Amino acid sequence: MRLYSWNVNGWRAACRKGLQDWVKETGPDLLCTQETKADLAKLTAAESRLEGYGSCWAVAERAGYSGVATFSKIPGQTSHAGLGIERFDREGRVVVTDCGDFDLYNVYFPNGKKDSERLAFKLDFYAAFLAHINQKAAAGRPVIFCGDVNTAHQPIDLARPKENQRISGFLPEERACMDQWQQAGWVDSFRHLHPDEARYSWWSQRTDARSRDIGWRLDYFWVHQSLLPRLRAAGIATEVMGSDHCPVWLEII
Repeated sequence: MRLYSWNVNGWRAACRKGLQDWVKETGPDLLCTQETKADLAKLTAAESRLEGYGSCWAVAERAGYSGVATFSKIPGQTSHAGLGIERFDREGRVVVTDCGDFDLYNVYFPNGKKDSERLAFKLDFYAAFLAHINQKAAAGRPVIFCGDVNTAHQPIDLARPKENQRISGFLPEERACMDQWQQAGWVDSFRHLHPDEARYSWWSQRTDARSRDIGWRLDYFWVHQSLLPRLRAAGIATEVMGSDHCPVWLEII
């Protein structure tokens, strides 16, 4: 099973830039997209669907903001939106898909750069999400979660760690939350398989950073440790254009 995750930075914009053609060529079994910024009522039928895929959308109350959508070509899978926590769910940040013997969480984690209030919201989301998936795992339900985490975990995960130590996205308190994920038995699949590889999934559009590969690894697939024997490959599709992020992927049996 090949799973992809991609912050598309606007669903309509990504479609205009060839997203649907890329899906036809790549054929992911499941595709998780973040920052769709989509109002389903304003999308045409052609815009809201990918041919051959079922879909589930989480839409933010605020127009043109946040949003995630999961697309599956596997028959019989069911999905639902939200964590069941209103303050987070109103921002359309989570879709959960039942993949048979595990659940797949498609998540757009909050960005903390705006101000201290949003940073606190981001850290609250991290804590609530970890408690939620830990409860799932304790009940015997393995989880894979993916998406734009909005934090680079280690110095290897961004091109200029020293210059960004005081910037949200690489703050010690944000990175400590990801340490807690590891301590609780969750595994960063790309780093597990590529311990020394410096690869990025987001580049600032303001500074032409992508052409110089001055980037951050903000997009991840995390798997519960019980699923590690099924992990076959993980990668970052840096060649795929159409957003300030590129897709990341996971292969699992």
